[in-house]
Amino acid sequence: MHGIVHVVDDDTSYRVAMGRLLRAVDLEPVLYGSGMEYLAADDSRGPACVLLDLRMPGPTGLDVQAALRARAFAHPIVFLTGHADIPTTVRAIKEGAVDLLTKPVDTRVLLHALALALQQDRENAKQRTRAAELAARYAALTRREREVLSGVVAGRLNKQIAYAMNAAERTIKTHRSRVMAKMNVRSVPDLVHLADQLRMAGVQLQAVPGSVSNEAAVADGNHHPVTVEEILKKRADVQTHAGGNGTKLPALTRVRRCLAEAIANT
Repeated sequence: MHGIVHVVDDDTSYRVAMGRLLRAVDLEPVLYGSGMEYLAADDSRGPACVLLDLRMPGPTGLDVQAALRARAFAHPIVFLTGHADIPTTVRAIKEGAVDLLTKPVDTRVLLHALALALQQDRENAKQRTRAAELAARYAALTRREREVLSGVVAGRLNKQIAYAMNAAERTIKTHRSRVMAKMNVRSVPDLVHLADQLRMAGVQLQAVPGSVSNEAAVADGNHHPVTVEEILKKRADVQTHAGGNGTKLPALTRVRRCLAEAIANT
């Protein structure tokens, strides 16, 4: 077992003894006398975890846990304390601690908890790397390609996307092919899964083609974008004639007029 263990405990003798134990099993201990000292330190190296006391002067273990949760990423926590009650234990675990152990602790139990925490940190690092790679791929798309991606993920057909983007269907097919290549996927389900991963990573995807702005949607009393299809359903006069002279408007002109009138009436 290899990794860094950040030991945060105000008891100097216990902290030093824990450092000796960890070095004996090929772990790298880094010792801190307070939560504030740890929060101010550079803990970017990994894999790593935090062995955290619960009751300390200054920020408590729970305070440190809350501060770490507010960061972009933080190492997993194992609490080790001589003072624990059921409400505190429940809160610590609910907030993401790997375990809460009480002093004195069996060495095997402690090492098992630290092994789980280090493995979790490795998995978290892999997920962050994966998310960064996906975000970089998405950033490499052009605006039009992002719109096509959103349309495909939303279940739109090529001709529907082309209609919404005022483009030729063959152009959409070209964009779609480039999207699949740049995002390194071979099927629509794979692209949908990738889009979900991007959202989970905090990446805001381009709006679905044919959607009105969110402001217009809210003004209309909705909390989702209004699509061209919804507008067409609302408007019964899509097939109306221009100026009453019996001449039909071209299809695209009718949709544009309908869209403008629907937005004006929201």
